[in-house]
Amino acid sequence: MTDGAWLSLFSGGKDSSWALYQALQQDLPVERLVTVHPQGDSYMYHVPATELATLAADSVGIPLVDVHPDAFEAEDATDATAQGDAELEPLEAAVRELDAELPGGVGGVVAGAVESEFQTSRIEGLCERLDADLFAPLWKREPETLAREMLDAGFEIRIIQVAAAGLDDSWLGRQLDAAALDELLARNDEYGVHVLGEGGEFETLVTDGPHMDRPIELDAETVWDGTRGHLRIDDAWLA
Repeated sequence: MTDGAWLSLFSGGKDSSWALYQALQQDLPVERLVTVHPQGDSYMYHVPATELATLAADSVGIPLVDVHPDAFEAEDATDATAQGDAELEPLEAAVRELDAELPGGVGGVVAGAVESEFQTSRIEGLCERLDADLFAPLWKREPETLAREMLDAGFEIRIIQVAAAGLDDSWLGRQLDAAALDELLARNDEYGVHVLGEGGEFETLVTDGPHMDRPIELDAETVWDGTRGHLRIDDAWLA
């Protein structure tokens, strides 16, 4: 384990929140959360409701660093490799600034990647260039086991976006509990929906957990176009 502060890449969704929780359980000195706020689509980053990461960070009690890149224009990309490299640049610039700012520099990065080689290889490269460790506790874990571990730990997970056959508007705003997980397993068998939404089938927000002092409350409405949809969050606050 290298010396220095740890950063946790954080969107407020279940995977990054679980990775952060595991890092805290391991007593890693996480001194900053880092949230990238894409404009539009992204190959690298969680997109919906990243503005709520501020509330989550307040509840967790760790300072948040916001990264607001220019539009990635991912919808027009023709070269995935080049697009991923370009999207990494603003994150790496922010991490390098923290490396210069924090006493002892950046010693490690926490990431919530589960299966994406595309994302993980780039984060690994960033860590290598900074001579920092990478802690990726979800990497290559069995999805159902991970989901049940999150629920058993007391994570309150809301589904805020869906984009997959087999998932209709009734899933928007739904809590990912044991019953919902069983239904997702059935959707996996029938439609191939990933149990953790790893292919973008659904996105989540963690509204409460053992690492949070106060839960996040939402005032939201469903937006549905017939095949996909999201929660339009009109207001959010810590209870």
